[in-house]
Amino acid sequence: MLKIGVLGLGNIAQKAYLPVMAAMQDQYEFHLTTRNAEKRAKLAAMYGFQHTHATLEELIDTKPDAVFVHTPTQTHGAIIKQLLLAGIHVYVDKPVATDLQVVQNLYDLAAARHLLLTCGFNRRFAPFNQELKALPDKRLIVAEKVREAGGQDPETAVFDLMIHMVDTGLFLLDEPLADTTGRIVTTDSGALAQGYLTVQTAHEQLQVVTNMYGGVNLEQVTVQTAQQRAMVTDLSTKTVLTTAEQLTTSFPDWTPTLEKRGFAPLIRAFLTAVATHGENPVAPSSAITSHAVCRHLLSD
Repeated sequence: MLKIGVLGLGNIAQKAYLPVMAAMQDQYEFHLTTRNAEKRAKLAAMYGFQHTHATLEELIDTKPDAVFVHTPTQTHGAIIKQLLLAGIHVYVDKPVATDLQVVQNLYDLAAARHLLLTCGFNRRFAPFNQELKALPDKRLIVAEKVREAGGQDPETAVFDLMIHMVDTGLFLLDEPLADTTGRIVTTDSGALAQGYLTVQTAHEQLQVVTNMYGGVNLEQVTVQTAQQRAMVTDLSTKTVLTTAEQLTTSFPDWTPTLEKRGFAPLIRAFLTAVATHGENPVAPSSAITSHAVCRHLLSD
């Protein structure tokens, strides 16, 4: 049975990962790691995990096959490098890092050591987004994220929030990028107000919009093809419009949220790749591109 480490047990790990992993304990041996002894004991008891550790060094000593990294972004670079040098596959929450050179160096190191470095772009694996990806003859893609009220500085907002829509939009494109332009609008206090990105390919156009002060919390992706318009709202409904009809599809009531949002499929895909020595479920070149576009957007 493969050993899988989980480093960092904050909100994202607790909400999006541990529930999925708990149901996979018959397939993998999970090792929870955090310096917080109370949290370590509580979560192990809650989900029935049998193996816990206080430090990364303790975790590495158990020789895990892969580690999920759920620590703050500023710690990612050093932790990922340490794990890769130890011969361990890595899954990390987005962003891998905010320094593009660090991102490139880490992916180069993973490639040189024939290891997976997988970035947690879960929206690629959301079932309705997968259906959008399969549509032929795309012409226009609009990926929009709206927040009721923001407050984050541009660097944080772009790499914490907007990167999801940037990556989703780029994932949906079927042709190589030809040109990108962008614009950052800030408030008087310097917080991100809006972020805009335009991407062109030979036959497609992508618009990414992040509005931090929109009076509503909304995520919506629209794909216009030569035959129809399809729209996914909050990853949970899909509406298809043609001249003849409008059809809205929702998940069955019992479908878990982590399935709808793509976390569970991505976790399974990564662990399967580790077990079978398969391809990275989030192609390194595409992950690097998403980080690069965000960095260039902030630099323009």
